[in-house]
Amino acid sequence: MKFKLVSDFKPTADQQNAIDSLSENHIRGVDHQVLLGVTGSGKTFTIANTIEKLQKPALIISHNKTLAAQLYQEFRDFFPKNAVSYYVSYYDYYQPEAYLPSTDTYIEKDAGINELIDKLRLAATTNLLTRNDVIVIASVSCIYNIGSPKEYKNFVFEFSEGIKMQRKQIIDRLIDLQYERSEYGFNRGTFRVRGNTIDIFPAYQDEAIRLQLGLDNIDKIEIIDPVSGEVYKRNDLYKGTYLLYPSKQYIADPKKNEDVFKLIKKDLDQRVVELKKQGKELEAHRLHQRVLYDLEMIQEIGYVKGIENYSRYFDDRKPGEAPYSLLDYFKEPYGDDWLVFIDESHITFPQIRGMYAGDQSRTKTLVEYGFRLPAALDNRPLKFDEFMRRIPNFIATSATPADWEVNMAQQSSALLKSSPTASLGKFGTNTSKRSVNSPPSQGGAGGGLSGVTEQILRPTGIPDPIIEVRPVETQVKDVIKEIKKRKKKKQRTLVTTLTKKMAEDLAQYLQEQGVDVQYLHSDVKTLERTDILDDLRKGKYDCLVGVNLLREGLDLPEVSLVAILDADKEGFLRSEVSLIQTMGRAARHVEGMVILYADKETGSMQRAISEVDRRRKYQIKMNKKYNIVPQSITKPIREKLIEYQISPDNTFSRKGAGAYEALESIESDSMTPMDRKKLANKLRREMKLAARELNFELAAEIRDKVRELEG
Repeated sequence: MKFKLVSDFKPTADQQNAIDSLSENHIRGVDHQVLLGVTGSGKTFTIANTIEKLQKPALIISHNKTLAAQLYQEFRDFFPKNAVSYYVSYYDYYQPEAYLPSTDTYIEKDAGINELIDKLRLAATTNLLTRNDVIVIASVSCIYNIGSPKEYKNFVFEFSEGIKMQRKQIIDRLIDLQYERSEYGFNRGTFRVRGNTIDIFPAYQDEAIRLQLGLDNIDKIEIIDPVSGEVYKRNDLYKGTYLLYPSKQYIADPKKNEDVFKLIKKDLDQRVVELKKQGKELEAHRLHQRVLYDLEMIQEIGYVKGIENYSRYFDDRKPGEAPYSLLDYFKEPYGDDWLVFIDESHITFPQIRGMYAGDQSRTKTLVEYGFRLPAALDNRPLKFDEFMRRIPNFIATSATPADWEVNMAQQSSALLKSSPTASLGKFGTNTSKRSVNSPPSQGGAGGGLSGVTEQILRPTGIPDPIIEVRPVETQVKDVIKEIKKRKKKKQRTLVTTLTKKMAEDLAQYLQEQGVDVQYLHSDVKTLERTDILDDLRKGKYDCLVGVNLLREGLDLPEVSLVAILDADKEGFLRSEVSLIQTMGRAARHVEGMVILYADKETGSMQRAISEVDRRRKYQIKMNKKYNIVPQSITKPIREKLIEYQISPDNTFSRKGAGAYEALESIESDSMTPMDRKKLANKLRREMKLAARELNFELAAEIRDKVRELEG
């Protein structure tokens, strides 16, 4: 099938230029590109159109689950006839296996798998091996070990009506594919046998399969509703041969077990000797017991909790060799003919870089103290260089791309040019010698100069905010005056400080001066942050005071002023990128304004002001050219999926949509053990429900409360 984008809107001229530039550069062989798109310019729509134009499968990587879920919903709407998949960590909550030597504490792996996300992950890998119109929205979990795509494909159960196969053969084959026999509960990844009928519920789809058996063959195949058992009339849903894929992404091939077990036992014996030489008798005994137990479980049922720690043996990999990941599931069917988009690349790339080191630190401790064989170190995420070698290309999207991805784009483009590239600044333009008042050297999207394509026009016509620099000495008094001025217009203000203590003290002082204010920083719980932002939009607060949380990802159309205190204190929070991101929060309002309080203009301030001013002038120029009248964004406040209420007797109940009431009001110390157990069980169900609705922050909050109740 071809990619077919469905939308009520057509690309603006600026978006179309970006689409053409990205597509043409890709066809020319520019493997690394950057889409510099300002907030509100429609980068997601541009990416979708680029996929349709190039007609290639695509992997889109986001830096967290929540943003990935938003992208998944958007792309599913854009491509309703194509296979849009969602691939993130499938845990409602996850506690990795760990050991703390200082307290001699072993923490067993504890995880709750979200059935819906597990289905979507399996659907993603299945789609990749069976279709050519696939878009996968993934978090950075796509670089973790999931087993070989070749092995996964080899385990496919292929059958059709009339094929000669006896009942026992079918049951044995289903068990090999890790489907569990269940006569009472019919869930994903299970099958049931009733006389000459076998019902199978694939782990990656919503329909079940019914096999009607003859004497020694499959007489009839039907697609049924797994709940009601009703037979669908869509007889053409699966024509000819049916392919059933495994219920787990990582399984062991029983044919390899004998050779693999010999190798594992050989390594076990060597490791036990090493530990004993080091005087670690307890660790040697522990390791010997654990590994033999795991091997017995794999021998009997083909699977064990923690089987991924032996993946190197079953994958036939050498020590230190990179594991298989979702990237290999793209490479297996498509080779290098697929696209990679890195959303918010200035955050996502560093996150991918950091995964390996954190994982290895934990696993090395387990190996050192005899909880795992050294082979467990090869059950890991990809190193950054391994990741880069496995992707054929990338288009990094960000309003503030980092130097690294810009340099990669410049180098990739330069390889295709005979003449040397121009000396360019960070954002694809020569900004080093341009003053705030000089005209931009490169305006608008398209062109892809040095691999950087700009999309700096907003369809709403709203230009970047006006910027003023004012002295530090009177910054607090001046901020109060500006906040009250905005309040009269029913507009909101954001103020950023350098520390949490400064944010709290300033918020208290502003409150004493008659300003409805709240502070926001990393000590404020995630769910409370959402409530605070909603209250700001509703008008409960006139102002938010924060540190770093006000930089990016906030869509607050009511905010018309951003005040940055101590803007001349050079550092991470007052770097060029941070300043541009913070100033962008005022770009949703037609009266958007930024005040930088500083006694001198630092280099970061000058570059940030220059860049924002360049974008503003270009937007105004294009507005005049196309007679666009800027319009402030009107966006409804999204109601929360779930509201919780704690009743006086400490029971926990679900209400409709609305505000979230903190779980802290549950007083576990005043409850009997039986009441705590009952409430914990109820909360666990609510946790799974919240995760099913992709409300992961709430699921994590409930998980923590369950752990508190269970001690």
